[in-house]
Amino acid sequence: MSDETKNENTAEEEVKPTEAAEKEIVEKAEAVAEAAPTAEEVDPAESKDSSSEGGEKEGEDKARFDKLKKAEEILRSNAPAAPREEAENAFEKVVHINRCAKVVKGGRRFSFSALVVSGDREGRVGFGFGKAQEVAECIKKASEASKKDMVAVNITENTIPHQVVGEHGGGRVLLRPASPGTGLIAGGGVRAVVEAAGIKDVLAKSLGSNNQANVVKATLNALEQLRTKEQIYALRGKRTAEKKAL
Repeated sequence: MSDETKNENTAEEEVKPTEAAEKEIVEKAEAVAEAAPTAEEVDPAESKDSSSEGGEKEGEDKARFDKLKKAEEILRSNAPAAPREEAENAFEKVVHINRCAKVVKGGRRFSFSALVVSGDREGRVGFGFGKAQEVAECIKKASEASKKDMVAVNITENTIPHQVVGEHGGGRVLLRPASPGTGLIAGGGVRAVVEAAGIKDVLAKSLGSNNQANVVKATLNALEQLRTKEQIYALRGKRTAEKKAL
């Protein structure tokens, strides 16, 4: 056998995977593992001038490559699905981050707390409070907590149905309906809550404490008190006048 043929056979042996590697990959495919090693396709130019032995080895390499390719397809089909994307209208805002320092013998240890407001801008809003040693972690905890406990808000033509005052602790918030095009005349925690709820026109004023947590809770208390005209009429046992077509 010539030196060229020996070199070609040696290259083919380097390209093809060992029997042990093939067996391991097939087992992983059957067990639906997380990943599988990929096989390199044999270059057809190398096998043109090879002998009959080279042709047989090329056939074996091709068969093994087909098996490896099938194994990869099985693993991909059984891979865990990607997390579902959040709704396009989802709203999330960090209202306040507080840092706390604890003095110990070796120095000071810092911890963080975050207040987050989230909503779907379609009448549902909630808030969450999280604590952790890192800022990113406390925001993550607060975000998860805000999505677990959401309240429904009655909205009429992008504004609130009537004037309302919400209270919580020392916080006191006044909300008034506004005409179309007014926008959100509010700031701080009040603005975050009404924007997350999907309200586009409102007049707001904070009348009590400036504590962000109490302001957010007072705003949610005000939104929970809102009632539509139909709901009030139903409680009184009356019916709304039917609108006739022009």
